[in-house]
Amino acid sequence: MEEYDVVIIGLGPAGYAAGIYATRFNMKTLLIGKEPGGQVSESYKIENYPGFSAIRGTDLATKFREHAITLGAEIIDFLEVVEIRKTEKGFEVRTEDDNVYSGKTLILATGAKKRKLGLPNEDKLRGRGVSYCATCDAAFFREKIVGVVGGGDSAVTSALLLSEYAKKVYLIYRRERKKMRAMPAWIEKAERNEKIEMIFNSIPRKLKGEEKLESVIFDREGEEIEIKMDGLFVEIGTEPETRIAESLGVSLNENGHIKVRENMSTNIPGVFAAGDITTGSNMLAQIITACAEGAIAAESAYRYIRGGVS
Repeated sequence: MEEYDVVIIGLGPAGYAAGIYATRFNMKTLLIGKEPGGQVSESYKIENYPGFSAIRGTDLATKFREHAITLGAEIIDFLEVVEIRKTEKGFEVRTEDDNVYSGKTLILATGAKKRKLGLPNEDKLRGRGVSYCATCDAAFFREKIVGVVGGGDSAVTSALLLSEYAKKVYLIYRRERKKMRAMPAWIEKAERNEKIEMIFNSIPRKLKGEEKLESVIFDREGEEIEIKMDGLFVEIGTEPETRIAESLGVSLNENGHIKVRENMSTNIPGVFAAGDITTGSNMLAQIITACAEGAIAAESAYRYIRGGVS
């Protein structure tokens, strides 16, 4: 079994940043993750990361990865961690291919997963019109009619990306326009786009279609409306991916986020956390804060190894 100073679980900005800083502290570092880049790789365009006026999410994720590798971090892609066991020396991490890796410390950076609508037929129609990633699937809807559900940055930027392919894009939000959570600049850009039609105060209630999505029924202020569309992209937020943390006994708050101190330590000595899964950074789920938390977690892991105190 290969031993590391730190094993980082997660390949998003927090994980990569932790890997970069851990190697700078001369720690033997391993990163493991199912989805390289995490949610960043699903982002159409990023305009809020210092140093880039605009950059595609996949390009930024690639830069993060290359930076970590250049500094000596080892990376295992496309494998899920299925078990973590506490040992006398630290932690044993087992992946789905039954390989086990040992770490003196552990950094959890598993990010968040997309929320579902919770409607009948949703799972059945996933990949048959229902999607959670415009960056992944936009090209399949060339010259078709699609909808995006949500009011945050991810929803609006998804609508903008889809407008480059689809002939019509509905952007559907459950509240009024003034309550949209997206940055004003994105909203204004969507409003200027002739292909995008915004529909407010509307909640999806039913997905119609057998072999593929055909239409969506919405509740619009008590009135039922049906909109024919070939695709529906769900962007209604995320929830922390903390299954593996819970199995280890890491403390979570009422919303399922890992409770961390200022140094990103958790209730378990030697276990640190960073990114969208934590209660840190005033719950501001941004790439820059995820990176900052990753850097802090790496330094804290280094101090823990040197002094044994979280």
